[in-house]
Amino acid sequence: MNALTLCNRIITLTTDFGYKDPFAAEMKGVILSINPHAVIIDITHSIQPQDIAETAYVIGSSFSYFPSGTIHIVVVDPGVGSGRKALILDTGGFYFVGPDNGVFSHILCFSQQVKGIHITEERYMRAKESPTFQGRDLFAPAGAWLSKGLPPGEFGPPAKDFVTFPVPLSEVTHAAISGKVIYIDRFGNAITNIRGDDLTSFADHYVAEANNTIIQPVKYYAQAGEDGLCCLVNSSGYLELFVNRGNAAEKYGIQKGDKAIVCRI
Repeated sequence: MNALTLCNRIITLTTDFGYKDPFAAEMKGVILSINPHAVIIDITHSIQPQDIAETAYVIGSSFSYFPSGTIHIVVVDPGVGSGRKALILDTGGFYFVGPDNGVFSHILCFSQQVKGIHITEERYMRAKESPTFQGRDLFAPAGAWLSKGLPPGEFGPPAKDFVTFPVPLSEVTHAAISGKVIYIDRFGNAITNIRGDDLTSFADHYVAEANNTIIQPVKYYAQAGEDGLCCLVNSSGYLELFVNRGNAAEKYGIQKGDKAIVCRI
């Protein structure tokens, strides 16, 4: 990889900062001050405040759509300023920079090999003491220096025994699949942890159930009427509950954590 390619590497940002405050922009300013050629892409700044599980799902389902070598900075950090570690994770194709608080649970669960570094080297920090904004003062500089080709080992010692939470997986039997809602998007569609691969043996011979409602499967949104709750395997490979041109979460009271069952018919 030549120097120009290194300088133009992609850095993504995933945070719960929202858009009212200047926090995300300040992180971008720090990155560009270190590497003016970095390509910065927002995955989202609309994670529910301090929602580590939602963060883990979003980055876990998004990172692989970027080119190999992309640096993913993730800052959803209820423990900012505390003793929790600051991490760089190297999965062999991507880098992840952020707090060791569970936001990388999906990455650690599904990646075959992960090398961790504890960020301790002060010369690559904007400020060592940053009680409220380590996204700007620690994680943004680390991502920027990585994008310039600095090896991960320069940032500090190896890290292991990462903080994770159990990633919710569906339970598959011959007759049924038991899962739950893990994410609700801005349209009110409820994404479950039931994967399309889980449904292969069911072909089209199944119905779903959530909140005491029987849900008919379809292939695409427009195939459904505009009132009832339906389901499909979405483009990310997860079973999704939706109302065509409506908000399934609001209309049917669906929340994260609600059970979803698929039954063979």
